Amino acid sequence: MPGETPPAFNDRFLRACRREPVDRTPVWFMRQAGRYLPEYRELRAAGDLLEACRTPELAVEVTLQPLRRMPVDAAILFSDIMVPVAALGVSVRIEEGVGPVVDHPLRTPADVARLRTPLEPGASVAFVLEAIRLLRKELTVPLIGFAGAPFTLASYLVEGGPSRTHERTKALMHGDPLTWGRLMSALSGATVAYLRAQVEAGAQAIQVFDSWAGALDPDDYARYVLPVMRDVFGGVAGLDVPLIHFGVGTGELLALMRDAGANVVGVDWRVPLDRAWDRVGPDVAVQGNLDPAACVAPWDIVEAKAMDVLARAAGRPGHVFNLGHGVLPGTAPETLERLVELVHERTSTG
Repeated sequence: MPGETPPAFNDRFLRACRREPVDRTPVWFMRQAGRYLPEYRELRAAGDLLEACRTPELAVEVTLQPLRRMPVDAAILFSDIMVPVAALGVSVRIEEGVGPVVDHPLRTPADVARLRTPLEPGASVAFVLEAIRLLRKELTVPLIGFAGAPFTLASYLVEGGPSRTHERTKALMHGDPLTWGRLMSALSGATVAYLRAQVEAGAQAIQVFDSWAGALDPDDYARYVLPVMRDVFGGVAGLDVPLIHFGVGTGELLALMRDAGANVVGVDWRVPLDRAWDRVGPDVAVQGNLDPAACVAPWDIVEAKAMDVLARAAGRPGHVFNLGHGVLPGTAPETLERLVELVHERTSTG
């Protein structure tokens, strides 16, 4: 209505990422826009996921859906880590219940040479940038852009899909380090270009998902992955936005992930938050780390486990409350709504 004061911008999440004082602990959830929401399931009843990501108006609507239900302190762009991979000329599809499937895996030097590099975001992923620009006109909380980390992307490209053992990926990494290096270099360059373009379009923080890094031991991570991640974070370090580095099963890698150069290290649920913080040290913020499966339990369990996370954070500056991985499809939206309220109420300094 004319004369109404527009809502104030909530920068609580950004302040916490920078370890500045906040009036309460900020909350957002990985996969907060997704299948647990009935309105999402209705909207996405049919159609290809990657095609949905390529439709800016649809991406905007899905990104906004959870914010209409609960006062989370950040929005994360609705997209998929395979979007820039497809833009490199890889034939990839997202199969329901399976995940990314690559029709022709990359396992030889000739396969890697077929990647259409360098990535030109303005031409090949313009729909992502348009969605970001549209969202910035709507949001009163920060918008998080994201990308998959080179190792995780490489694992899909080499295996041809999700893998429990990552045996082909490790075989290439150890057996043909030259081809592995070329693949990681190509993916690193594409990731930097993609993230920079998102920030230039208006993303106010970025998160790099290294979902499969936990498959590596510390020595292999330090040798084959850490230098690449330093290149990624070094390539976006001058953009003056918080940089979040997240992996699953990475308890033994947390100090190495810190050394890659992010401002915030995401922690999954397998390591208690206080121990994880000890491992990364006091100079970076920490995000996490409630077990996503706890959110399908009765509320008293959710509450107790959330309070344990907060107790381990102990009110130190630099904690962003999140799950230890993405929201599970069977989660009741009302549970997350109550969880946001709980974290805000129990950490309020007002």
